[in-house]
Amino acid sequence: MVGRRPLGRDFGWLWAAYAVSAYGSGLGFGAFPLIAVVVLHAGPAEVSALSAVGPAMGVLIAVPLAPWVEFRRKRPVMIAMDLTRFAVMATVPVAYAFGWLGFVQLLVVSAVVAAAKIAFNAAAGAYLKGLVRPDDLLVANARFESTNWSSIAVGPPLGGAAIGLFGPVTTVVADALSYLFSALGITAVRGREEAPRTTDKGQARAGGLSDGWRHIMGHPGLRALYLNNMLVAGLIMATEPLLAVLLLRRLGFPPWQYGLAFAAPCLGGLIGSRLARRVVARYGRHAVFRTVGTLRAIWLIGLVFVRPGVVGLVTVIAVELAIIVNMSLYTPVLATYRLEQTPKHLLARTLSAWSIGQQAAIAVLTALGGLLADVTGPRTALTVAGLLILTTPLLLPRHDHVASEPEPVCSRS
Repeated sequence: MVGRRPLGRDFGWLWAAYAVSAYGSGLGFGAFPLIAVVVLHAGPAEVSALSAVGPAMGVLIAVPLAPWVEFRRKRPVMIAMDLTRFAVMATVPVAYAFGWLGFVQLLVVSAVVAAAKIAFNAAAGAYLKGLVRPDDLLVANARFESTNWSSIAVGPPLGGAAIGLFGPVTTVVADALSYLFSALGITAVRGREEAPRTTDKGQARAGGLSDGWRHIMGHPGLRALYLNNMLVAGLIMATEPLLAVLLLRRLGFPPWQYGLAFAAPCLGGLIGSRLARRVVARYGRHAVFRTVGTLRAIWLIGLVFVRPGVVGLVTVIAVELAIIVNMSLYTPVLATYRLEQTPKHLLARTLSAWSIGQQAAIAVLTALGGLLADVTGPRTALTVAGLLILTTPLLLPRHDHVASEPEPVCSRS
């Protein structure tokens, strides 16, 4: 079984650190849009801007970080990014306590956190490939995926209750502390990490992040999956601020129901992630990409039919459950394929390029969704997102493109 396969003590510490951070983020899920609506009385365009402009600024910050991450030991980079997120997140409750909290600060914090997340994930992916055996990559990625969804299942209801009892920035405090504890957990990983080899110091500057994109776009399988994932992730995440406005302001859902609407379906993430290895073994990776990649895209249109009360709550839960079961099965298979098809010397730049493209798509589509919602209403914007995502399966790869030894992308000095 996936859940019982031993991967070693060092992986255990890495997984524990990830879990602490994930559960902290689960508690703080949707905290910034909620603070914007409840504390700063922001409208749909402002809430969408918070979800779009901050990450977009983070993408710009992350661009020069990618080569820096590539040519350094990954564990210290991960610790540094965790400590950065702790420090910047801690400014929010401090500013709130003194009555200084404003919309611009939330944008800046969101940008720094987004950039640090991209750098952390790039370092973590490269570190993971060297930490576990190749045959165990899918098992490891499935464990991370399972932990991610379980944290969202538990976190938002507890976060909503905490906000109701202790105030709107309570979950931000918990999220900030989780990064501190994650950094401490990563320091407990004792496996020896070789320093990246750079025979020419100009190599770190010459190709830069463009080498990551060149590798993705030059690989037929990665290219198709990358373009598909940008649109799917962007359209799904664009609905988050729209739903925040629709549920909290238009339909009058209390915060705990808003949290429950996103938390309960995340139990489906435990199912999908634990099935990933068995489904790949039985049907093959390409079938997962084609079939499950299609299934994760067809349900979003259901959010258009949300109504007040219990029926509306059940509708949101049902739609999110269907999306999450398929996403949680698909994502670890995609993450494993991406690691397998990328040479070691390009891992951090490729993973950074992937994350930057995805975050940029999320930012652009979220901003457009907010503008559309401001003009026509959140329900119309949800309809457009639901219809557009139905076209994304056309981008999925038609064939299984596998290279046992990926060709390196030459960096010119």
